[in-house]
Amino acid sequence: MAEIIMLNAQDVQKILKVSQAKAYEIIRSLNVELKEQGFYVLQGKVNKDYFEKRFYGRD
Repeated sequence: MAEIIMLNAQDVQKILKVSQAKAYEIIRSLNVELKEQGFYVLQGKVNKDYFEKRFYGRD
């Protein structure tokens, strides 16, 4: 099975126990941060490693 690299709104919703609208808001916010750092982003998805770093302090 392939390792999950990107999380979508449903994944974020399940992990954080938030509404779908809040999950999309979080993804947009994280993607703005990534874009400012020079990364390409996919609308509606967020890099799993970056998500975990921002929410759990994992490197």
